[in-house]
Amino acid sequence: MAKEKKIKSVEIVNRKAKFEFQFLQEYEAGIVLFGTEIKSIRAGNANLKDAFCYIRKGELFIKNMFIGEYRFGTHYNHETRRVRKLLLKKGELKKLERRVKEKGNTIVPYRLFISERGFAKLTLQLSQGKKSYDKRESIKAKDNKREMDRIKRDKF
Repeated sequence: MAKEKKIKSVEIVNRKAKFEFQFLQEYEAGIVLFGTEIKSIRAGNANLKDAFCYIRKGELFIKNMFIGEYRFGTHYNHETRRVRKLLLKKGELKKLERRVKEKGNTIVPYRLFISERGFAKLTLQLSQGKKSYDKRESIKAKDNKREMDRIKRDKF
């Protein structure tokens, strides 16, 4: 019988992105990482708060994604906010590039996770920025949901 490896579930989400943007389409991309970076991600030491994606010369990159230094790393440790290449299928990349050239569309990194095979994956969202009135509606809907949950909880 083969031993099954248990991979620790890591999921880092950019919650502010859902408030700032309206999501249109979702893509899943791999990331080119160093050894100390994947170890640091598995330890949960990463952040997508200020990260953004851009396309240059037909390749997709992510900038400002914070991956903390690996605690047990030596002088070969990685830079925390370096530019990292994202891996996407060629057809998806061309479609994404076409859609980004449209007015108002952007690529937002939304979720960083470890796949079943142990690879770090990034969920990208093709999105449009929300207007201020859309944000007010989001806040109102969230408040209404919270209030309804409170009423249900108190009722039973």
